[in-house]
Amino acid sequence: MNDILGRLAATLEERKGADPQRSYVAKLYSKGLDAILKKIGEEAAETIIAAKGGDRGQIVYEVADLWFHCLVLLAQQGIHPDEVLAELARREGLSGLAEKAARGAPV
Repeated sequence: MNDILGRLAATLEERKGADPQRSYVAKLYSKGLDAILKKIGEEAAETIIAAKGGDRGQIVYEVADLWFHCLVLLAQQGIHPDEVLAELARREGLSGLAEKAARGAPV
C-alpha cells in the first residue's frame, strides 16, 4: 500500500516544476495554500455527502479525492507521506482517549 503513496509523492514533487496550464497539481501549487485548503474542504464535504448516501463506490471515490488533495498539501508543505505513516504507526495500539490525554487535548 505504501508503494502508491510513494509514487504519488514523487509525482507531486515533479509537478512543482510543471506548467500550471498543463498540470492540475501545478495549477493548485501556483494558486497557493488557500486554494489547496479550499479543495480539501470541498473534498471533505463531498466525502461526507457520499457517506450519508451510503453508496460504497462513491465513498471510495470521494475518499480517494480527499486523500489525493491531502497529499498535495503535504507536498506543498514539504512533508513526505512517510512522516504521516510514522505518526500513525506511533499511535498504533494506543487508546485514542489515552493518546488525547497524553497531549492534553480535550477528550
